[in-house]
Amino acid sequence: MSLSGQSLSALPLNILNLNIISPSTNSGAPKKLIVTGDDFGLSVPINEAVSQSHQKGILTSTSLMVAAPEVDDAVARARELPTLNVGLHLVLSNGRSCLPASDIPDLVNADGKFSNNLVISGFKMFFMAKMKQQLKDEIRAQFEAFKATGLRLDHVNTHNHMHLHPTVFDAIIEVGKDYGMNAVRVPEEKPLKALIDNNKVKITKYASWLFLKPFTSRMKKQLRENNIKFNTNIFGLHHTGHMNLDTLVRILPNLEDGLSEIYLHPATGQWDDIDPAVKDYEFEAEYKALIHPRIKRIIEKFSIELTSFHET
Repeated sequence: MSLSGQSLSALPLNILNLNIISPSTNSGAPKKLIVTGDDFGLSVPINEAVSQSHQKGILTSTSLMVAAPEVDDAVARARELPTLNVGLHLVLSNGRSCLPASDIPDLVNADGKFSNNLVISGFKMFFMAKMKQQLKDEIRAQFEAFKATGLRLDHVNTHNHMHLHPTVFDAIIEVGKDYGMNAVRVPEEKPLKALIDNNKVKITKYASWLFLKPFTSRMKKQLRENNIKFNTNIFGLHHTGHMNLDTLVRILPNLEDGLSEIYLHPATGQWDDIDPAVKDYEFEAEYKALIHPRIKRIIEKFSIELTSFHET
């Protein structure tokens, strides 16, 4: 039996007694928040937005794609901003590898590009031993490329959250130890009441959270065992590409205690060869939200402490 959108909207919210985040109460302790711009190095408009959002807005951190087309521009900007905390955004899908295709033929095509089909790639990673070794080799190459920039490694995460895959995550833990990795993003976004407009949205978000729960729980267990820091909550998964002013205004007053991370994809404009999959992303709106005076006022009003993994 399936429920239509109309029948879902007819259900009272108290029937769907789900564990969601309600508006926060003031415990007296400051809410700690990391604000991250992903895909640093992918394009000049992204690099511009990251640097300007850090200088003029609330952005504290960014995640670098070391094989991206504009990585040199990104690194040059980061070197001019010593307070910008830069992490490694490992690309293992929908992007270009560091290693030549001949070294990792099961991971990439002849042009050195990873597959966009996450399901098929994930299946192969589980069952192909030679692919697992190639995966480790590519992860190590990306860590090496980051090391070569001379930037301090603040954190590690992955494009399309590929580190939710146990094989990928295990490889990152193994390789990352050699490069001083001490913080990893856990992409577990609990449903937030302020972002739920109806029962259908509530069920969708809760189902997504529950589906990922076994993977994120495994991640957190391994991170604790290896003394690696991670966020207690995150925002950006359910509204990826649409973390605009309205979304941030709903989120910020409702942060839980602990360490939250908001990640966005800001850019000052469009660029050539943009991936069709992200054509509808509100890049400029996200950038404008990060530097908007209203957001700064909310940060101050609710005593939110902007921070980074390095500083926690």
